[in-house]
Amino acid sequence: MEIWEAVVLGIVEGVTEFLPVSSTGHLTITEKLMDIPIDDKGVTAFTAIIQVGAIIAAIIYFRTDIARFIAGFVKGLFSAEARKEDGWRMAVIVIIGSLPIAVIGLAFKDTIEGALRSLWFVAGALVVWSLVMVAAEHLGKQRRGEGELTWKDGLIIGLAQCIALVPGVSRSGATISAGLFRNIDRVTATRLSFFLGIPALAAAGVLEGVQRFDEVSATVGWVPTGVGLVVSFIVAYASIAWLLKFVASNSIATFVYYRAAVGGIIVALLWGGVITAT
Repeated sequence: MEIWEAVVLGIVEGVTEFLPVSSTGHLTITEKLMDIPIDDKGVTAFTAIIQVGAIIAAIIYFRTDIARFIAGFVKGLFSAEARKEDGWRMAVIVIIGSLPIAVIGLAFKDTIEGALRSLWFVAGALVVWSLVMVAAEHLGKQRRGEGELTWKDGLIIGLAQCIALVPGVSRSGATISAGLFRNIDRVTATRLSFFLGIPALAAAGVLEGVQRFDEVSATVGWVPTGVGLVVSFIVAYASIAWLLKFVASNSIATFVYYRAAVGGIIVALLWGGVITAT
């Protein structure tokens, strides 16, 4: 992979990772348009690894909250009184919410990295999940804040995160929608989406880096991979701040028009034989 290609993909990752538009779907589309083999194991690993840059940005941005969760969890292990505090409660919610994707992601790893990388799946998921996002905005009461979150919220939203293993669905789109269906307010649902994404995407990126080290070396190369990771970190940090400000006063259904347009364009290109699905 050329350095400029890694820069472009790093920008795409950084912009789309936390927006409800599907970063994996956009990376797959961009790689295809750049004539990069999307079914190559090294390329698949590259896609997962550069997501770590965006996750590092989230860790830094939410460092105060994360420190509070960790401290609350550690204290709660030794004190019943500490288990009544918000730090313990949020830590448990994040842990429980992270378990489903760890189990399902590992169980269906080959399918996710293979058949689901087809642009037909990406286009279909972009359009279909848009309908879910609209429904979530219209049906969700948005009356619950962070102080009212429970372990059940973490489990349900964590299960929804698994749906985003299908490229095109969007991890943030799935988790925020699930939060809205749980009557959680949009900002709280978005923050929880970030918190659940940190362990899930960090683990996926590290796992791919270890398991596909040789494939990345032989195909993409580690220098372009490092460049893509750094670029995604820089761009993602700005993206996080923008999204939190945006959802405070805007519906996530705003992204539906864009998702539907991109999905429709992909279908048209596939149908016309301009591009192939894999």
